[in-house]
Parts: sequence; structure tokens; C-alpha cells
Amino acid sequence: MSARSGIGGSVPAVVRGLAFFGLMLAGLVLLIIPAGALVLTVLGVGQLIQSPGPVQMDTERDVIAIVIGLVAIRFLVPGVLLAIRRLAVLTRRLAGQWCGVPIAAAYRQPPPATHPSRLAGAMRPDYQQRMGWLLGDPGTWRDMLWMVVSACAGPVLLLAPATLVTVGVYFLLPTFTRAVPPAAFPGNTKPVLFIIGVAFMAVGLWAAPLLLRGYAGFAKLILEPSEQAKLEMRVMHLARTREETLDTGAAELRRIERDLHDGAQARLVAMGLTLDAAGRLIDTDPKAARALLYEARDASAKALAELRDLVRGIHPPVLADRGLVDAIRALALDGPLRVRVTGELPGRAPAPVESAAYFAVNELLANVAKHAGASGAEVDLRHWEGALRISVADDGAGGANPARGTGLRGIERRLAAFDGVLAVSSPAGGPTVITMELPCALL
Repeated sequence: MSARSGIGGSVPAVVRGLAFFGLMLAGLVLLIIPAGALVLTVLGVGQLIQSPGPVQMDTERDVIAIVIGLVAIRFLVPGVLLAIRRLAVLTRRLAGQWCGVPIAAAYRQPPPATHPSRLAGAMRPDYQQRMGWLLGDPGTWRDMLWMVVSACAGPVLLLAPATLVTVGVYFLLPTFTRAVPPAAFPGNTKPVLFIIGVAFMAVGLWAAPLLLRGYAGFAKLILEPSEQAKLEMRVMHLARTREETLDTGAAELRRIERDLHDGAQARLVAMGLTLDAAGRLIDTDPKAARALLYEARDASAKALAELRDLVRGIHPPVLADRGLVDAIRALALDGPLRVRVTGELPGRAPAPVESAAYFAVNELLANVAKHAGASGAEVDLRHWEGALRISVADDGAGGANPARGTGLRGIERRLAAFDGVLAVSSPAGGPTVITMELPCALL
């Protein structure tokens, strides 16, 4: 929300404040669960230590309290922490959209699932590892601190505008209907009530955007990580993407080696043997030698075609000669689907970025043809705010998810090497829209 004045900006601010208040209440309820479990356990242990007798009613009660607290910590806390994180992420997003206050996030990557299991929560084999990840992430503690701060500051900042507007309506209603009695005070005539009601409503509507931005400012102060934390997350991200890029590059080299060994190299070896046999027969059996030469000619043509395909798989000539837009248009013409390419680029992106974008689009169009059941697709290319943005949309069945493979995870790894991101919108039943963004400057 921009800092607009007037009814057009104030009324939505009141409603959005109430929405933030609902998020605050949800976070407070979630925060009570781990706090209550911890307090129950600590009090039970303390009472058990101070209990003078052996086994009494109070001792049994303390043991039950300890057991309940430990069970709650074991089974409920991981889910509660993840739910608090989701609320904090939603708060960041809404603060940027509604209040114009962007809030960065820095969470540690979750550990890999070394023990694939359908079980959840405390029943997972890697429960200890996941709990260590959650509790060791400073972002988790920032989220919980925000829930506490929000519970203290939120009611004033978020409910004050709605309260003032409600009071104003209460004063205004008696001036329009007799069903609502006027407020009891000396001089409560209709003009006085009308002026008081309008004043309360005006103050509430005027203050709503300001208080909403103040609430978002508190959220930014608590939720946004420090520069040191951002730097650490940046280093971790670069280390991870570098490792993935090296693995991807090594796999690509192995693929090229395998294609050369099984394809063009095998044909060239066979062609050499064929030419050698033709040389031995050329004097004694010219007809057989001629047939072998024709066979060698066909083998050379096939080897050349395979080498051209291999070169296109490494860096297509049309990409180097004509640029990304024309290369994607050529790619669309060669595919089995009807693909519409829109958009223009005012310049050329760096060659590595062009190559990554080209092969990402190639993989996405292949996914559409294989899995989406679509009748057509559209590719849109733009350069905006220092980033190359490419959207691939189709009218297929939807349901695309990077977690389930279909090449999307590989595209994410390819883009991550350039600090690129992949956004997937693919509800069941379609349509699917996949947007890629690669930071770069055009040449």
C-alpha cells in the first residue's frame, strides 16, 4: 500500500490492520504452545525436586505435568515452529504489498532428507536433525521475538483506527435512525453527535495508513536479519550453488563424453574400417569397394549430423549468431507444440546467461510436450529492472511441482548459478505459468 491519503487509501488500511491483527492472534496462540509446554515441564521438575515425601498425590501430579510438557515439546513444538515461520513469511509479504515496507528474509536451508519417510513430526527418523536445524536458525528466534513484540504493539497500532471508526459510527447512527439511542451526555443534539461522529471517523481513517506503516516498521525492525546474517546466508547460498554448478558441469561433461563415444566416435571408427576394407578390394573387386565407399559416405554424413546435434546441445549456433529471442523462436518452430514467442530484448545478455536461459526454456517446453497435455504454449521475454524475465505458460493439466521432479529442480540449479530464481504457478487443472528471473545487464 502506498502512502495515499483519503478514503481510497484509509478504508483498506483499516481492513488490512484487522487482517494483521488476526495474524497476530494466530501467532500468539502458536507461541503459547511451546511456552506453556516449557513452563509446565520446568514447574513440574521444580516441584518434584522440592517434594519432601516419597510418592504422594502432589508428586504424581508433578510427574504427569512433566510428561505432558515433554510430550508437547516432542510432538507439537516442531510443527508450531514451522507454523510460526509461515506466519512470519506471510507478514513479510503483506508488509511489502500493503504497506510498501519490504522485509528481507534469511533462513537456513533445511537439511537433506537422509531418511525418506512418509511419517511426520516426531515420528520422522531425522527428527533430531530437523529440530537442530529449526532451533539453530537465528530466523526462528527472530520470528518468535516478533510474535511477542507484535502481541504488545499490535493491539494499539492495528485496532486503534477500527476502534475510532466504530465509535464515530456509534455517534453518527442516532442522527439517522431512532433505533439507536444517542450517547448520554449534556448537549447531545443531533448536530453535536454528527460532528463528534465525523471527527472520530476522520481521525481513525487519517491515522489508519500511518499506524499500519508503523506496524510494518516494527516488523521490519524485528524480522529483517542483520547485515552479518545476510552476508552469512549469501556465502552459504554461493557455496551451495557453486557445488551444484560444479556437479552439473561434471555431469554435462560426462554426457558429452558418452555421446561422443557412443555416437560420432563409433561411426568414425566404423568408417575407418570400411575405408580400409575398400582399399584392399579396390583392385580385385571394384564393385564391392564402391559399395563400401558409399557406406562410408553415409556413415560420415550421420557422424556429421550427430556432431551438429551435440554442438547444438552445448551452445546452439543460432544463439551465438542471432541472440536469445531468435534462438527461442527457432526452438519453438522445431517443437511438436504450437508455441507463441512474444517480447523483445533491447540488447544481448552475457553469453553464459543466454545459454542458461535458452536451455531452461528448452527444458520447460519439453516438459510441456511430455507431461502437460497442452495444446499450445507461450514464451514471453522481457528485461526489466536489471533482470532478464522469461515466462513460459501453457494451457495443460497443471500440477507442476519442482519437488516432484519433471526437470524443474534441474532448472532451479541451473539458474541458481547466476542468482536466478524460478517461480511456479500450476494449480490442478491448469493453466501453468513458470517465470524465470536472471539478474543481468544487457550489452
